[in-house]
Amino acid sequence: MNAYQPYVSPETSLREFTIKAVLAGAVFGILFGSANAYLGLRVGLTISTSIPLAVISVALFRAIRPVIGPSSILEYNMAQTTGSASSSLASGVIFTIPALFIWGFNPGIVQMGMLAILGGILGILAMIPLRRFLIVKEHLSLPYPEGTAVAEVLIAADQGGARARNVFLGMGVGAVYKALIGFLHLWPEKVFLKLPGLKKGMIGIETAPALLGVGYILGYKISAIMVAGGLVSWVGLIPLIAHFGEGLSSPLFPESLKSIAEMSPSEIWTRYIRYIGAGAVAFAGIITVIKSVPTMYGSLKAGLKGLKVSAGEMVEKPIRTDHDLPMMLVFGGALLVILVIAVTPHAIGFQTPLPIRLLGAVCIAGFAFCFVTVSSRIVGLVGVSSNPTSGMAIVTLLGTASLFYLLGWTDDVGKVAALTIGTVVCVAASIAGDISQDLKSGYLIGATPRRQQTGELIGAVTSAFFICGAVWLLGKAYTFGSAELPAPQATLMKTVIEGVLQGNLPWGLVFTGAAFAVVVEILGIPSLPFAVGMYLPLSTMTPVYVGGCIRFFVEKAAETDEALKAQRKEKGVLLGSGLIAGEGIMGVLIAFYVFFAGRPKGIGFHWPGNWGEVISILVFAALGYYLVRMTRIKK
Repeated sequence: MNAYQPYVSPETSLREFTIKAVLAGAVFGILFGSANAYLGLRVGLTISTSIPLAVISVALFRAIRPVIGPSSILEYNMAQTTGSASSSLASGVIFTIPALFIWGFNPGIVQMGMLAILGGILGILAMIPLRRFLIVKEHLSLPYPEGTAVAEVLIAADQGGARARNVFLGMGVGAVYKALIGFLHLWPEKVFLKLPGLKKGMIGIETAPALLGVGYILGYKISAIMVAGGLVSWVGLIPLIAHFGEGLSSPLFPESLKSIAEMSPSEIWTRYIRYIGAGAVAFAGIITVIKSVPTMYGSLKAGLKGLKVSAGEMVEKPIRTDHDLPMMLVFGGALLVILVIAVTPHAIGFQTPLPIRLLGAVCIAGFAFCFVTVSSRIVGLVGVSSNPTSGMAIVTLLGTASLFYLLGWTDDVGKVAALTIGTVVCVAASIAGDISQDLKSGYLIGATPRRQQTGELIGAVTSAFFICGAVWLLGKAYTFGSAELPAPQATLMKTVIEGVLQGNLPWGLVFTGAAFAVVVEILGIPSLPFAVGMYLPLSTMTPVYVGGCIRFFVEKAAETDEALKAQRKEKGVLLGSGLIAGEGIMGVLIAFYVFFAGRPKGIGFHWPGNWGEVISILVFAALGYYLVRMTRIKK
């Protein structure tokens, strides 16, 4: 092992796996996981919640210290470890499961939750043998940015720092803002502007606090690439289709009763651009995985080497900070998950025949092992938020659906089985990246790996049904695939499976999108964010870009002072995380209201003329100024 010495807290207590820490983490995980699910269903991406969870854990335990007594830095870390499992689990669920509802199936919360639990347990257990190699041996070469940042936050808090204010402020502002537009309907949530001289050319902006926070977290470069993809679709391709298709019927969709000239920009996007964007995202995901082949190969070698390291170093009893869950439990648990999938008729579908279950179990074991090792390694370099989980899911679906097609399993049972296999693998890969970051933070502060791994398992199991319940509720309230809840990643996975099993895709449009992905890669631009921008409505991308611009502005103003620049970045990230969490939690609460009482009618006030749109822009601008103001304060 290298000579690194973990942080030693002035607090000599080694309290770590306590009821208060695990309980707080489980509750935070349910709240932030549900908010992350809402965000993913709206914009097709999720964010890491480890840093805000660490900050909130410190604030909570200090606030209730007179009641529960003092808490150690290891308890803070245990709370965020337990809670952060939910966000990665939510990513796997929202990327795939909504496709079942779009197909017309109605899986229950229990079945959805079991898929999430199976994937979560498999991902956590499969990563454990890699810990000694990736976290310890490769400590100096794999920074694990979120894990390192969490450790820094916890160490600063342990030494007297306090950062929770920005998270709570963001949550409050995001929740109130969402209530004003989503419940009271005081002003429109989306504003559109037609471009003169450009047939059906239109730009728009969705004035949502969560999207502003996403843009700040992503930064200027990625947000600019995403909005560029949206501009290509909405200011380039849609006007071209409208111009050259004027007077023609919809040749790719002869069942349509409208000609292209009669279609609105949104209808052209639905019938044409969506498939171009899907091709771009799918191919960009494949490109991302191909670029990761060296990492994949190295990670698989690391996995084998990690097993040898584990076997070799377990001869002597390890010290507390190097003590994993027993390997017998790890391998036995992973094998049990595979056996459950193979023998349970409802595990990966509805009364799935035994041959499909057996092949499904083999596919899950193979793809999950590969992508868990890849995910654990990749997040060490680029972080959880940049982990190409959707690309891994696409490769899994392409491989599984192709096997099903060759075997003639192309009916509804085959579609459902292929999708749910992708769900388990996607959850496993996503949560493996999360536990890697958590184990890194634990390594830096001297936590016990075994206890962190147990906390992660508890977090995954306790949050699974709540997150799936939130997804189910949002689908019932707003309908997956609608303008309010587009579920873009799940719609893409549905498109991939249908294209392979049924061959009913307009492949010309799909390959056109793939060509765009190739071109931007050749230009040295990351193709995946560009493709996501092409695939999603431009109105979703513009507030993300505004958030990226704000971060560029506040950091540019402090570029000569690295300490101040880092301080502003941290404040903005925490505030942006709060905006996302606040809007997400309020969105789920509004969905409860919609489910039980119908859509909220608001206060019944309507602005005259275009004043509603003007007010929407002005309030959103005020929110942007608030973000600038808060992040420019030095203290």
